[in-house]
Amino acid sequence: MRGKLPSGARWEIFDTLDSTSEESKRRILTGETGPLWLVAKEQTAGYGRRGTPWRQAVGDLAATYLFSPNAGQENVPQISFVAGLAAADALTRFAPDSDFKLKWPNDIIVNGAKIAGLLLELSFTRDNQAVVSFGVGVNIVNAPSGLDYPTARMLDLCGRAPTTDEVLGSIDELLAYWLSIWRDEGFWPIRAAWLLRAQGIGAKIRVRLADNEFEGVFRDLDGDGALILDIDGQVKRITAGTIIG
Repeated sequence: MRGKLPSGARWEIFDTLDSTSEESKRRILTGETGPLWLVAKEQTAGYGRRGTPWRQAVGDLAATYLFSPNAGQENVPQISFVAGLAAADALTRFAPDSDFKLKWPNDIIVNGAKIAGLLLELSFTRDNQAVVSFGVGVNIVNAPSGLDYPTARMLDLCGRAPTTDEVLGSIDELLAYWLSIWRDEGFWPIRAAWLLRAQGIGAKIRVRLADNEFEGVFRDLDGDGALILDIDGQVKRITAGTIIG
Protein backbone atom coordinates (compact mmCIF):
# COMPACT_ATOMS: atom_id res chain seq x y z
CA MET A 1 0.00 0.00 0.00
CA ARG A 2 1.25 3.46 -0.91
CA GLY A 3 0.08 7.01 -0.27
CA LYS A 4 0.98 10.39 1.18
CA LEU A 5 0.93 11.75 4.73
CA PRO A 6 0.11 15.23 6.14
CA SER A 7 3.65 16.53 5.52
CA GLY A 8 3.49 15.45 1.90
CA ALA A 9 5.90 12.58 2.51
CA ARG A 10 5.23 9.33 0.69
CA TRP A 11 4.56 6.16 2.64
CA GLU A 12 4.67 2.46 1.88
CA ILE A 13 3.17 -0.23 4.10
CA PHE A 14 4.39 -3.84 4.12
CA ASP A 15 2.71 -6.85 5.68
CA THR A 16 6.13 -8.19 6.72
CA LEU A 17 9.70 -6.87 6.68
CA ASP A 18 12.86 -7.95 8.40
CA SER A 19 13.24 -4.37 9.64
CA THR A 20 12.03 -0.99 8.42
CA SER A 21 15.50 0.35 9.24
CA GLU A 22 17.16 -2.27 7.04
CA GLU A 23 14.69 -1.58 4.24
CA SER A 24 15.54 2.10 4.53
CA LYS A 25 19.24 1.34 4.10
CA ARG A 26 18.50 -0.79 1.05
CA ARG A 27 16.45 2.00 -0.49
CA ILE A 28 19.18 4.56 0.16
CA LEU A 29 21.69 2.39 -1.70
CA THR A 30 19.39 2.53 -4.73
CA GLY A 31 19.47 6.36 -4.59
CA GLU A 32 16.27 6.96 -2.60
CA THR A 33 16.49 10.17 -0.56
CA GLY A 34 12.86 10.57 0.51
CA PRO A 35 10.97 11.95 2.17
CA LEU A 36 9.55 8.46 2.55
CA TRP A 37 8.00 6.51 5.42
CA LEU A 38 8.42 2.73 5.43
CA VAL A 39 5.93 0.92 7.67
CA ALA A 40 5.75 -2.78 8.60
CA LYS A 41 2.73 -4.49 10.09
CA GLU A 42 5.16 -7.12 11.31
CA GLN A 43 8.97 -7.16 11.62
CA THR A 44 10.98 -10.37 11.84
CA ALA A 45 14.27 -8.75 12.87
CA GLY A 46 13.45 -5.32 14.27
CA TYR A 47 16.16 -3.63 16.28
CA GLY A 48 16.80 -0.52 18.34
CA ARG A 49 19.82 1.36 19.53
CA ARG A 50 23.10 -0.61 19.57
CA GLY A 51 21.34 -3.44 17.75
CA THR A 52 19.13 -4.47 20.65
CA PRO A 53 16.05 -6.44 19.48
CA TRP A 54 12.79 -4.51 19.28
CA ARG A 55 9.66 -6.55 19.94
CA GLN A 56 6.57 -5.61 17.98
CA ALA A 57 3.08 -7.08 17.94
CA VAL A 58 0.64 -6.69 15.06
CA GLY A 59 -1.19 -3.44 15.84
CA ASP A 60 1.95 -1.71 17.15
CA LEU A 61 3.76 0.89 15.06
CA ALA A 62 7.08 0.06 13.42
CA ALA A 63 8.20 2.68 10.90
CA THR A 64 11.26 4.41 9.50
CA TYR A 65 11.34 7.82 7.88
CA LEU A 66 14.16 8.46 5.43
CA PHE A 67 14.95 11.99 4.29
CA SER A 68 17.75 14.38 3.39
CA PRO A 69 18.75 16.32 6.51
CA ASN A 70 19.77 19.48 4.63
CA ALA A 71 22.28 20.13 7.40
CA GLY A 72 25.92 19.53 8.16
CA GLN A 73 26.76 16.03 9.37
CA GLU A 74 27.91 17.46 12.70
CA ASN A 75 24.32 18.60 13.35
CA VAL A 76 22.57 15.36 12.37
CA PRO A 77 22.57 13.89 15.94
CA GLN A 78 20.35 16.82 16.97
CA ILE A 79 17.56 15.29 14.88
CA SER A 80 17.18 12.62 17.56
CA PHE A 81 15.87 15.32 19.92
CA VAL A 82 13.65 16.78 17.20
CA ALA A 83 12.18 13.33 16.61
CA GLY A 84 11.66 12.75 20.33
CA LEU A 85 9.63 15.92 20.65
CA ALA A 86 7.53 15.00 17.63
CA ALA A 87 6.78 11.51 18.91
CA ALA A 88 5.99 12.61 22.47
CA ASP A 89 3.71 15.40 21.25
CA ALA A 90 1.99 12.98 18.86
CA LEU A 91 1.24 10.45 21.61
CA THR A 92 -0.04 13.25 23.85
CA ARG A 93 -2.76 13.93 21.29
CA PHE A 94 -4.21 10.47 21.93
CA ALA A 95 -3.69 10.47 25.71
CA PRO A 96 -3.75 14.13 26.79
CA ASP A 97 -3.97 13.28 30.49
CA SER A 98 -0.73 11.27 30.38
CA ASP A 99 2.67 12.79 31.05
CA PHE A 100 5.01 11.54 28.34
CA LYS A 101 8.67 12.03 29.23
CA LEU A 102 11.79 11.94 27.08
CA LYS A 103 14.57 9.72 28.38
CA TRP A 104 18.00 10.63 27.03
CA PRO A 105 18.88 9.89 24.37
CA ASN A 106 16.00 8.19 22.56
CA ASP A 107 13.19 6.67 24.66
CA ILE A 108 9.67 7.86 25.47
CA ILE A 109 8.48 7.06 28.98
CA VAL A 110 5.05 7.24 30.59
CA ASN A 111 4.36 6.43 34.25
CA GLY A 112 7.94 5.19 34.54
CA ALA A 113 7.59 2.66 31.69
CA LYS A 114 8.89 2.69 28.12
CA ILE A 115 6.18 3.13 25.50
CA ALA A 116 8.24 4.07 22.45
CA GLY A 117 11.78 3.95 21.16
CA LEU A 118 13.56 5.99 18.52
CA LEU A 119 16.56 5.18 16.34
CA LEU A 120 18.54 7.67 14.26
CA GLU A 121 20.98 6.40 11.63
CA LEU A 122 22.96 8.21 8.96
CA SER A 123 23.57 6.50 5.62
CA PHE A 124 24.91 7.53 2.22
CA THR A 125 23.77 6.95 -1.32
CA ARG A 126 26.23 5.52 -3.82
CA ASP A 127 27.06 9.09 -4.91
CA ASN A 128 27.80 9.99 -1.25
CA GLN A 129 24.63 11.98 -0.49
CA ALA A 130 23.77 11.91 3.24
CA VAL A 131 20.35 10.51 4.15
CA VAL A 132 18.87 10.18 7.65
CA SER A 133 16.78 7.18 8.72
CA PHE A 134 14.56 7.92 11.73
CA GLY A 135 13.08 4.72 13.13
CA VAL A 136 10.18 4.77 15.57
CA GLY A 137 8.48 1.94 17.42
CA VAL A 138 5.36 2.58 19.52
CA ASN A 139 3.65 0.06 21.81
CA ILE A 140 0.00 0.54 20.89
CA VAL A 141 -1.66 -2.79 21.74
CA ASN A 142 1.20 -4.70 23.33
CA ALA A 143 3.46 -4.03 26.33
CA PRO A 144 6.31 -6.55 25.94
CA SER A 145 7.21 -8.58 29.02
CA GLY A 146 10.42 -10.26 30.09
CA LEU A 147 12.61 -7.21 29.47
CA ASP A 148 14.95 -5.54 31.95
CA TYR A 149 12.74 -2.45 32.08
CA PRO A 150 8.96 -1.86 32.46
CA THR A 151 6.85 -1.22 29.37
CA ALA A 152 3.54 0.47 28.64
CA ARG A 153 1.03 0.57 25.79
CA MET A 154 -1.26 3.21 24.36
CA LEU A 155 -4.35 1.00 24.74
CA ASP A 156 -4.21 1.41 28.53
CA LEU A 157 -3.89 5.20 28.29
CA CYS A 158 -6.51 5.96 25.65
CA GLY A 159 -9.47 3.73 26.38
CA ARG A 160 -9.25 2.58 22.79
CA ALA A 161 -6.17 1.76 20.79
CA PRO A 162 -5.41 4.30 18.06
CA THR A 163 -4.57 2.75 14.73
CA THR A 164 -1.02 2.67 13.42
CA ASP A 165 -2.15 4.99 10.61
CA GLU A 166 -3.46 7.53 13.12
CA VAL A 167 -0.29 7.46 15.20
CA LEU A 168 1.97 7.67 12.15
CA GLY A 169 -0.01 10.57 10.68
CA SER A 170 0.33 12.51 13.91
CA ILE A 171 4.07 11.81 14.21
CA ASP A 172 4.59 12.81 10.57
CA GLU A 173 2.76 16.11 11.02
CA LEU A 174 4.62 17.04 14.21
CA LEU A 175 7.99 15.92 12.88
CA ALA A 176 7.55 18.34 9.97
CA TYR A 177 6.69 21.07 12.49
CA TRP A 178 9.71 20.50 14.74
CA LEU A 179 12.07 20.00 11.81
CA SER A 180 11.01 23.38 10.44
CA ILE A 181 11.84 25.02 13.79
CA TRP A 182 15.21 23.25 13.91
CA ARG A 183 16.10 24.30 10.38
CA ASP A 184 14.93 27.89 10.85
CA GLU A 185 16.08 28.56 14.42
CA GLY A 186 18.72 25.97 15.21
CA PHE A 187 19.06 23.57 18.14
CA TRP A 188 18.42 25.91 21.08
CA PRO A 189 14.59 25.97 20.89
CA ILE A 190 14.66 22.19 20.42
CA ARG A 191 16.89 21.80 23.47
CA ALA A 192 14.62 24.04 25.58
CA ALA A 193 11.46 22.14 24.61
CA TRP A 194 13.17 18.77 25.11
CA LEU A 195 14.33 19.69 28.61
CA LEU A 196 10.73 20.53 29.60
CA ARG A 197 9.88 16.86 28.95
CA ALA A 198 13.16 15.38 30.19
CA GLN A 199 12.99 12.31 32.42
CA GLY A 200 15.21 12.65 35.48
CA ILE A 201 16.36 16.24 35.04
CA GLY A 202 17.73 17.51 38.37
CA ALA A 203 17.81 14.01 39.83
CA LYS A 204 20.58 11.48 40.44
CA ILE A 205 20.87 9.00 37.59
CA ARG A 206 23.22 6.22 36.51
CA VAL A 207 24.62 6.25 32.98
CA ARG A 208 26.17 3.21 31.35
CA LEU A 209 28.86 3.70 28.73
CA ALA A 210 30.49 1.04 26.59
CA ASP A 211 33.18 0.36 29.19
CA ASN A 212 32.13 2.20 32.36
CA GLU A 213 29.25 3.53 34.46
CA PHE A 214 28.79 6.90 36.14
CA GLU A 215 26.34 8.14 38.75
CA GLY A 216 25.54 11.80 39.20
CA VAL A 217 22.89 14.50 38.90
CA PHE A 218 21.43 15.12 35.46
CA ARG A 219 21.98 18.87 35.13
CA ASP A 220 21.48 19.81 31.49
CA LEU A 221 21.97 19.20 27.79
CA ASP A 222 24.70 21.14 26.08
CA GLY A 223 24.46 22.80 22.69
CA ASP A 224 25.22 19.53 20.91
CA GLY A 225 22.74 17.39 22.86
CA ALA A 226 25.33 15.81 25.15
CA LEU A 227 24.17 14.97 28.66
CA ILE A 228 25.74 17.09 31.42
CA LEU A 229 26.26 15.04 34.57
CA ASP A 230 27.31 16.51 37.93
CA ILE A 231 29.45 13.94 39.73
CA ASP A 232 30.15 15.28 43.22
CA GLY A 233 30.68 18.77 41.86
CA GLN A 234 32.66 17.67 38.82
CA VAL A 235 30.96 18.18 35.47
CA LYS A 236 31.10 15.33 32.96
CA ARG A 237 29.89 15.62 29.38
CA ILE A 238 28.46 12.37 27.98
CA THR A 239 27.84 12.08 24.26
CA ALA A 240 26.82 8.41 24.06
CA GLY A 241 25.44 6.13 26.72
CA THR A 242 22.33 4.66 28.31
CA ILE A 243 20.51 5.89 31.40
CA ILE A 244 19.84 2.86 33.60
CA GLY A 245 16.44 2.62 35.20
